[in-house]
Amino acid sequence: MRKATQNDLELFLAFMTEFYAESGYELNRASTTQAFHTILEHPNLGQIWLIQDGPKDVGHVLVTFKFAMEYAGMVACIDDLFVLAAHRNRGLSSAALEEIRKHCEDNQCRGMTVEVANDNMPAQKVYRRIGFAPLENRELLGLTLANPAHVI
Repeated sequence: MRKATQNDLELFLAFMTEFYAESGYELNRASTTQAFHTILEHPNLGQIWLIQDGPKDVGHVLVTFKFAMEYAGMVACIDDLFVLAAHRNRGLSSAALEEIRKHCEDNQCRGMTVEVANDNMPAQKVYRRIGFAPLENRELLGLTLANPAHVI
């Protein structure tokens, strides 16, 4: 796994396009490009890593950060995790998440969260494997204030 650089924009957009297409969404390239540059320019907001199979880039992990009073510190949010279909079921996602977990622990993050679809059992299995679990007495609620980077 390696950290993304500004030179990785087109590769990242290709991964995001395929990732969104799997869920029936179309990617808004302009807003995704802006978000990519913002995250790389402000690493306190988040970080992007490219997942590798040998020397080949085959996916990405996007982590964002927030301060949470509940934890009295930073919480890392797995915003996106994607591996090309031809490279799945090889342990790449689990290895990437373990590396992200270590990075977060080494950088004083106090917790990690992820949002995963109720019916996405393969993804849930990967996340649970490294210790993610439903939060007791919690339900994720959202309020959209701007258009998302995907188009239904």
